[in-house]
Amino acid sequence: MRLTDQFGYEVTVASPAVIGPWNATVNAFLAHGKETPVHLDTALQEDPAFPLGHATRGLFCLLLGRKELADTAEECHRLASAAAGERDITARERAVLRALKAWLTGWPSEAAEILHTALTDAPRDALLLKLVHAIRFVLGDSAGMRASIETVIDHYDPTHPSYGYVLGCQAFAFEETGDYRRAEALGREGLHHAPDDAWGLHAVAHVHDMTGRAEEGIGWLESRPEGWSHCNNFGYHVWWHLALMYLDRGDIDQVMRLYDEEIRRDKTDDYRDISNATSLLARLELEGINVGGRWEELALLSDKRADDGCNVFADLHYLLALLNGGRRMGADRLISGLKRRASDTGDIAHVSDVAGVSAGLGLEQFRIGNYGSAFIHLHKVRSDIPLIGGSHAQRDVFERLTIDAAIRAGMAEEAENILKDRARKRGALDRYAEQRFEVCSRMRQASRIMEDDRLRATPA
Repeated sequence: MRLTDQFGYEVTVASPAVIGPWNATVNAFLAHGKETPVHLDTALQEDPAFPLGHATRGLFCLLLGRKELADTAEECHRLASAAAGERDITARERAVLRALKAWLTGWPSEAAEILHTALTDAPRDALLLKLVHAIRFVLGDSAGMRASIETVIDHYDPTHPSYGYVLGCQAFAFEETGDYRRAEALGREGLHHAPDDAWGLHAVAHVHDMTGRAEEGIGWLESRPEGWSHCNNFGYHVWWHLALMYLDRGDIDQVMRLYDEEIRRDKTDDYRDISNATSLLARLELEGINVGGRWEELALLSDKRADDGCNVFADLHYLLALLNGGRRMGADRLISGLKRRASDTGDIAHVSDVAGVSAGLGLEQFRIGNYGSAFIHLHKVRSDIPLIGGSHAQRDVFERLTIDAAIRAGMAEEAENILKDRARKRGALDRYAEQRFEVCSRMRQASRIMEDDRLRATPA
């Protein structure tokens, strides 16, 4: 039978009992809620042959970027395909199934295009909108995120059940494309309609980070703890944002407290949690902070993920942990995997080729103190690094390592050029940039002194 969901679109189900938990699944997914899989399991218990449920679960698995979940996603595709063969499913449902197949064959970019096309035919389907948004985020396609939402945004208003979440997605897309004023306004507005929209809450935090307003950002997050208390591991990422703001303020004790008590409260090996932790520790070490034995825990977990190869963003953060945690063999395996995948076909292969391998080699050279070589490798892929996915704030750790490599290699002019470009894109100077500009100024002053013929010794 076909029944309508909360957005007014038909869903092919065996029982009316499926619709309630299915709508709850979508709502929890939009809010990054930890109950998402619980609601989906309930829907599938009510209808074990629910095609859209199985296909969506497969996409959820692939978004988690874990090698073993690719097998689960394959099983989801098998179940969804078998069920679709027994039922007359809708074109919208079939598009989700096709998108899952495209990703399983190595083309998440094609999956996003398939879902975007389906969204234009069902513009009020916030599930499709969020799936496109999530996949393009993984692909680092900020322009695509923005364009997809702008295509359908006129179909949303305060009467739509997911209006606040959609505004949160649009806010994040605006932030990632440099439209900070509109991003902040939309993020704040979205929370009036959906107070549990952690994505919109964090979009505003991104604006604070990018525009050098750490104090405001701290106030924004600390005054809204309910905004992410319901979250899955995305909640750790919001705590990470708060820690970044305290780092910008120079409050290292608070950063360490947040790391130990919140960011790594649960010692998971989820790549998003590992990336939060490794990028924060790397930033701390660039500021000369001794982080103690915190790398070892991350390196042990990352060693078990070194062969996953599901996501270059994940790979580079695993590599940070392996290099800094002293697991040389794990680091070698991971870099070898990047090189091997670079010659394959598919989106991961392309990203590995144009950004992953050189970035990985740059991280390796930085760790062993070959800063000139590190700079060459990291700078080579600076314009392509967004392809690894994630946000500007997340990828900024690679920007900082590139700048610090130049400084340590005595390349003040190169470091300054990147600092200026970074400031232009961000819209303001943060504490990190101010300090590095000062270092570069002193380096250039010292160089002028060294080149001053009047200070050279003359033969007797």
